[in-house]
Amino acid sequence: MAYNRFIVCGDSYSEGMTDEVINGNYRGWADRVADEMALHSENFTYANLAIRGKLVAQVVDIQVPEAIKFVTGKDTLISFHAGANDALRPGYDAAVTIAKYQSGVRKLAASGATILLFTVLEDTGNKGKGSDIWKARFSEFNKAVWEIGREVGAIVSDANDLDFFKDNRFLAFDRLHLNAEGHWRVSHGVLEILGYPYDAAWRIPLPPAEKTPWIKERITGVLWVFVFVIPWILRRLQGKSSGDGRSAKYPAPISWPIK
Repeated sequence: MAYNRFIVCGDSYSEGMTDEVINGNYRGWADRVADEMALHSENFTYANLAIRGKLVAQVVDIQVPEAIKFVTGKDTLISFHAGANDALRPGYDAAVTIAKYQSGVRKLAASGATILLFTVLEDTGNKGKGSDIWKARFSEFNKAVWEIGREVGAIVSDANDLDFFKDNRFLAFDRLHLNAEGHWRVSHGVLEILGYPYDAAWRIPLPPAEKTPWIKERITGVLWVFVFVIPWILRRLQGKSSGDGRSAKYPAPISWPIK
């Protein structure tokens, strides 16, 4: 079906970090999807409530009630993505996080809107204890996403059977968020499962990567630690988030694209 309204809830993934910047905001996969959706509706509107760094409880308690206010029926599509920031925390409680996530999805589904959910990439291709912990946590989390998705009849976007998504060339320098190429591919994957026109090239892997010189790898690694890892640790110690004080880029439905 052609949707007349698209509402986005979530964290940095849905805000659009770190895609190209347009009019002071990251574009992101959701804006890209909205661009295509708008071509198939005479009165299409779009809201993006997602804010970087938000945890499941924050998305459910703050963004979900706002999203529900804007629902007009099944012709409203609401995307909901949260959980990655929780799982990255040392004190992650899977049971609490999953229960909160599923309660949020049930509230959204009860509004009468069509719901779009996302699994998280379990195997990033990296090795080590940290990667093993990530894989175990998100394997359990993704099972819960599919479970609630089946319960409420949601559409689920899943990239775990696509090995090419392990390519770190889809990531920005912070090694966590998607770059423009990554957001482009996600957007066309979403358009495909929604039944809109899409570019099938999104499934084509990148050509083999050239070997990075050893010294460049080391310098890049050191810069990454100082620019991203240390600030992240300091924020955790201070109880702060990258999203503190930030507002949603499109907090209420607006005509799209912006003229």
